[in-house]
Amino acid sequence: MKINRTKNAARNMVMGFINKIIVLLLPFLVRTAFIYSLGAEYLGLNSLFSSILSVLSVAELGFSSAVVFSMYEPIAKNQQAKICALLNYYRSIYRVIGTAVLIGGVVLMPFLPRLINGECPDELNIYILFAMYLFNTVSSYWFMAYKKSVLEAFQRNDYISLNDTITTGLTNVIQLILLIVWKSIYVYYFYVATMLILTITNNILNARIVDKKFPQLRCKGKITSEDKKEIKKQVSGLMVSKICFMTRNSFDSIFVSAFISLTMTTVYNNYYYIVNAIVGVMNVITSAMIGGIGNSIAAESKKKNYNDFTVFNFIYMWISSWATVTLFSLYQNFMVLWVGEELMLPLLAPALFSIYFYALKMCDIRTTYTSAAGLWWENRSRAICETVANIILNYLLVQLWGVYGIVLATIIPLVLINFGFGAQVLFKHYFTEEKISRYFIDNLSYAVVTIISAIVTFKVTTFIGEYTVLNLFIRGIICCILPNILLWVAYCKSLKFKMAKEWVLTKIKRD
Repeated sequence: MKINRTKNAARNMVMGFINKIIVLLLPFLVRTAFIYSLGAEYLGLNSLFSSILSVLSVAELGFSSAVVFSMYEPIAKNQQAKICALLNYYRSIYRVIGTAVLIGGVVLMPFLPRLINGECPDELNIYILFAMYLFNTVSSYWFMAYKKSVLEAFQRNDYISLNDTITTGLTNVIQLILLIVWKSIYVYYFYVATMLILTITNNILNARIVDKKFPQLRCKGKITSEDKKEIKKQVSGLMVSKICFMTRNSFDSIFVSAFISLTMTTVYNNYYYIVNAIVGVMNVITSAMIGGIGNSIAAESKKKNYNDFTVFNFIYMWISSWATVTLFSLYQNFMVLWVGEELMLPLLAPALFSIYFYALKMCDIRTTYTSAAGLWWENRSRAICETVANIILNYLLVQLWGVYGIVLATIIPLVLINFGFGAQVLFKHYFTEEKISRYFIDNLSYAVVTIISAIVTFKVTTFIGEYTVLNLFIRGIICCILPNILLWVAYCKSLKFKMAKEWVLTKIKRD
């Protein structure tokens, strides 16, 4: 089945960006209302429960990614019977996963107080709240969630983004009204209940679209033993990658809560929220691309894919550099206006979180190609090493340097293991004819240019004055212009810049 990769990627990006504007702006308003209505301690409880359930969701093991990857070839060859069999297999697995998460959550409930350093909030029943969070997570597996894989495999993430925009937007509007109007701590129960209702609604909307757009695809048939064996192999590799992702993003809040306090968990997550918001926007790009890259890997030569990889990485790292510089320069001004000085950290925190963000982005294009090529099994050793290093460093560094140690414990494995080791997997098993040293040198040069741009831009913004709304706007204008000028000066004569320019112009003319 012929797929227009460029058109689908562009459509997915547009809808994805619209979705991110909604799902980042409204939750930001909700988080702000939560802080001022219920307080930092209760928001810390929300972050803790979300992190615990992210850990439990590791039971998913990466089945969704493995099944979507398995659909690329039958879609390209129009093998509808095989797609239906894969969908049927996926449905059965998701029912088992939902049950496993439910059992894990129930077993964990008696130990909740031990994950909170200090007193638990007395006014609310943390067990009832956790049960509500738990069922919200379980419902994301039980109620037709498997059908979303069809939209992902056919590169119709725009439908997924549209449904997310509607349900998340509606959820946040209801939550915001509740927090503003109902001046009571018991509003927390209704706050969580809205998430549960609209999680189920989101699954139903995705399922209806699949039934309408792809009526020929039904859960029927059985996959061959060879296909099942291949999926299990991919899942085995994906499992450790999922665990790695979970330790990087979820254990941080748990360690802060267990070793410091719920209030510091809120402070940490306020800073992390900003990073995660920008990461979410950037992920729209890679999410929109992965289906097309998977199709390209199935249909095109490795040489063409490597040339695309080089161009994509250059363009993506330009965007990432600009985002990093802007993040560092605006961080404190924004935090003062948002949460006030009492919930702020010194300048070292913005510096570390900016480095954390850039380290994440260095890995994105390589990770996208690794996933599109289905190299999860080959990537398992990297993920295991990163997971172990992250947990050990979290435990050690949080006791030495507190919240700063938590951020450092994530940065170190990201740079040394995820970026370095992860690149070796891709070049050893897919880009076998290309030199990995060229990739490392390119990214080192991108990092140096980013550091110089960040220092220069930050120094310029320090002359603006106090942290006010007007000065945040002025700093924002500077960050839109100055870093890109510096990046253009650094790259305008390079071969990568010329290749990227030619690629962009070609796509514009073609469309």
